[in-house]
Amino acid sequence: MFSLNFSSMKHLVYLIIFLSLRLCSAQQNYSGNSILRCNNDDKKGPSPSFLYTCNNNGIKKSSSCMAFLIFKSQPPYNTITTISNLTSSNPIDLARINDVTTSHTMFQIGKEVIVPLKCSCSSMKDTKYYYYQSKTKHVLGAMLPETTYFNVANETFQGLTTCDSLKRFNPYPELDLRAGMELNVPLRCACPTWNQERNGTKYLMTYSVNWGDTISSIASRFNATVHNLLEANGISMETTIFPFTTLLIPLPSEPLSSSTIIVANDPPYDSTSPHAKTGSKGIELKKLVIINIVLAAISILSIMLSLVFFIGNISERFIKAGEIHNKNHAISEDIRVEMASIDVNYSKLYKFEEIKDATENFSSRNRIKGSVFHGEFGNKRESFAVKRRISKGYASKEINLLRRINHFNLIKLQGYCENEDLFYLVFEFMESGSLREWLRSEENSFLHKSWSKRIQIALDIANGLQYLHNFTYPCYVHNDINTGNILLNKDLRAKIANFSLAEELLEKRMIKSSSSSHTSDDVYAFGVVLLELITGKECVTLHGLSREGIIMVSRIMMNNLIGKEHEEEEKLSLFFDPRLIGNIERRSALMLIKLSLACLNQESESRPNMSEVVSTLWKTLSESHNNCWSEKIVMLKC
Repeated sequence: MFSLNFSSMKHLVYLIIFLSLRLCSAQQNYSGNSILRCNNDDKKGPSPSFLYTCNNNGIKKSSSCMAFLIFKSQPPYNTITTISNLTSSNPIDLARINDVTTSHTMFQIGKEVIVPLKCSCSSMKDTKYYYYQSKTKHVLGAMLPETTYFNVANETFQGLTTCDSLKRFNPYPELDLRAGMELNVPLRCACPTWNQERNGTKYLMTYSVNWGDTISSIASRFNATVHNLLEANGISMETTIFPFTTLLIPLPSEPLSSSTIIVANDPPYDSTSPHAKTGSKGIELKKLVIINIVLAAISILSIMLSLVFFIGNISERFIKAGEIHNKNHAISEDIRVEMASIDVNYSKLYKFEEIKDATENFSSRNRIKGSVFHGEFGNKRESFAVKRRISKGYASKEINLLRRINHFNLIKLQGYCENEDLFYLVFEFMESGSLREWLRSEENSFLHKSWSKRIQIALDIANGLQYLHNFTYPCYVHNDINTGNILLNKDLRAKIANFSLAEELLEKRMIKSSSSSHTSDDVYAFGVVLLELITGKECVTLHGLSREGIIMVSRIMMNNLIGKEHEEEEKLSLFFDPRLIGNIERRSALMLIKLSLACLNQESESRPNMSEVVSTLWKTLSESHNNCWSEKIVMLKC
């Protein structure tokens, strides 16, 4: 008989649901199979196919509330830290409500994890309607050829966001997604209505439907009444609920970890329907078999066409690579081997005459610093930075590393050139120079005074390091993190540069704990950079002290922040960059100093990993933005 593996079956089910003729008639909540489309609109009214609406029937609901999501553990999102980072939830709250510790090693695959988060009501681009959402960000890692907003919404986020909302919240065309891009992700959440609150509902939980689920089984498991569940989603017992779509579960109290289960990867073999049912009515088995066969044939045909298209692209790229190889026959054999797997769409092989013309023959007025020059290339005179190297070995090493990584917060290699045993690497140009130069500047501009801007710079650096440590294979350690190797673009977004000392984490090293002394060196260096962002000065020149001295100064800063409020201004001025005084939010400053102290811990095993650092900085930045509008904190000026 006809059989499919789970991956094929899952895509088949997507097609079945998409082609299903039965539509949900819910007022505004349950989206039915429309959530799986990428071309919905809300011109005629607010649509649950985007997110849950917060102005249904003209009734404005609460602007924000505590809400919950159910996320099923899946690698690499199977720990408190990784799930917290994915959803921008508080890791302490996440651990508490799931009855584990923050150091909990790993959830079993398929384990339902309760995610607590703040849900807020705001508008969406190109619409007059308001939708509930909990905002997070997601950096695309290594990508398959078919990665789209649809895959991100339904595979990575398990239907907790939608293809349509991702398209509206991000500037990138769907077919132009690339590894390293940072996506804005609005998660599906909602706040109880006044009527629900009067009936005892305190929270709403977004639940992604599983195979075999029924309204009754869901309500029973989470201590909700069937009546309230049906009413919350605008459905009846005759409504068909589909896997990969979401329901709102009204809760009288916080959900309990004991109510969660481990969800099997495969659908039940004796199921008579590709979707869960709430009543006895379903699709007849014979009809289902016919539909499966037809749709499977369509699916297989689509896969074959995709393979033909993909192989054609690969062939074309090999041909292009061969043409470039012939035009640059003078390049040394070892560098050609190193560059063999570089995607020619991203790295260009420059002629030396192009390098000379762009840099005005390496004139002194084009020198940025040391052996780095500014260059303007092509008819459009695009700005790039040219780095001249003498050592063939160092050039080969850096090229080999940069061809494997692609992240917004890591400097991008545009191309290279070899001439008479000298190597020239061409990088994207960073208009604002290094972080060290920016901090040393005597300017007193709005951006130099901005406390949230400095937190964003710290977060950018942490995101780049997290990518190197956790999301590349093999993993890398930078080994030279300092403010001189952090570059800023025109928008003051930070990117890590200078990978000449970077090294791979070989398998024998990776066997050690996640707090390996190798990655923890980068964490310590990040702690120093964080301290420099706060003080505006280099730690070495400021203190002239050893590691112990730097830690001592950090502790003094923290102790002074805990003093009485009327003494705060004077105490802050002793340690913080003077340009920040009057713009610092006390709570977030304390969080950053504590984070710096944790990174500077003398015991490398006790330092946080970069995932934990990123999570803390996200929380700090979010609170800093929120406090810009708080009447309680009058000293903060955003």
